[in-house]
Amino acid sequence: MSAEFDTTETLDVKGVSCPMPVVKTKQAIDELDAGDVLEVLATDSGSMSDIQGWANGTDGVELLDQVDEGDVYKHYVEKTA
Repeated sequence: MSAEFDTTETLDVKGVSCPMPVVKTKQAIDELDAGDVLEVLATDSGSMSDIQGWANGTDGVELLDQVDEGDVYKHYVEKTA
């Protein structure tokens, strides 16, 4: 499954392991406006569950999609508030 979103910004956290993909994602989201979409590129397989868990437990963000491309995991997070 592949998704195309009108992304506002791309965050490259490839080569970084837990918990930094989530920490960097939160920092990047904090800088965006409501309605903006952040694309996160990660190589840590744990980022799939980590970013999903963070988004589910965080007000003002919505995880739109996650794509596993084998060696890169793409996450699409929208700032909703």
